[in-house]
Amino acid sequence: MDVNGDSWQSSVIDSELPVLVDFWAEWCGPCKMIAPAVHDLALEYEGKLNVAKLDVDNDPDIAARYGIRSIPALIFFKNGQPVDQIIGAQPKPALKRKIEAVLES
Repeated sequence: MDVNGDSWQSSVIDSELPVLVDFWAEWCGPCKMIAPAVHDLALEYEGKLNVAKLDVDNDPDIAARYGIRSIPALIFFKNGQPVDQIIGAQPKPALKRKIEAVLES
């Protein structure tokens, strides 16, 4: 799902499930490289993890709030708080290992 300033609170902060937020931009090549893996993992973990995408060009205030200086950046939220992150393009198995670790914590 796409999130923005209007939906951030309800979709990420107030979510009952953990949320993986993919901070990206249209011009970011590495962001486009990981997008299929992130999409596949969203389907695989449906019901256990929500996956959201936030365009940093459209919502720079949210990106700045979480210290995003480089994209792609993936931040995991639990109970409205960031609990882990991945900076830079990572292969799908690395993303999956991180998801599993976050879900088990």
